[in-house]
Amino acid sequence: MIRVVLFDLDDTLFAHRAAVESGILAYAAALGAPYGALEADEVVTIWHDLEEEHYHSYLAGDLDFEGQRQARARDFAARHGVTLSDEEASAWFADYFEHYVAAWSLHDDALPALDALERRLPGVRFGLITNGDLAFQRRKVEAVGLDARVDHLIASGEVGIPKPDAGIFRVACDAFGVEPAEAAYVGDRLRTDAIGAARAGLIGVWINRRDAVPSPDDERDAVDAGVRIIRSLDELPPLLA
Repeated sequence: MIRVVLFDLDDTLFAHRAAVESGILAYAAALGAPYGALEADEVVTIWHDLEEEHYHSYLAGDLDFEGQRQARARDFAARHGVTLSDEEASAWFADYFEHYVAAWSLHDDALPALDALERRLPGVRFGLITNGDLAFQRRKVEAVGLDARVDHLIASGEVGIPKPDAGIFRVACDAFGVEPAEAAYVGDRLRTDAIGAARAGLIGVWINRRDAVPSPDDERDAVDAGVRIIRSLDELPPLLA
């Protein structure tokens, strides 16, 4: 019997990618030349690539939280021939961030899935496990109203253990007082979320919203770990029930 369903936050329940795209395009338009020289899809691709690069440097401990923001802003500006100091990079990112916040929302299937899980699994509780800064992630959770639906928010920046390390999944299970086998975890990253959770003893579920094709290694490890795959949260309640 599943007693707890845990979720990743960004791009699982929270529409992070859409907010990032909206935010960077709005900010680039507001800045004007030279930032308006690239096509919209190029702007979005560059910004996403820099987020992946520098946020993972933060998770690895090579940059602090503000440092990865500065690095993203500085490298994006450099692609457009603009040089930023650390202070200017912080200010640049802060201005972008306001555009990003303005676009915050949940995925359309998020709240209906929680409602359906409560109907199918009476007494089920919800939680979040996220790689990131606790205060920043809590701000997003509260802004979109998820704080009323989840009992615990576990952030790697607080516990010092990032996904896919089994330790962070065990911290979450301990917070709920359940064994890993009594919990499911749903996330949009196959290895970081679903394989990591399954190897920690939870039911690992990969939500593949964008029909991504996993690498041969990821596909093999997912099969070995018993990872379930869904393409929408609408598929989650019948899967777990």
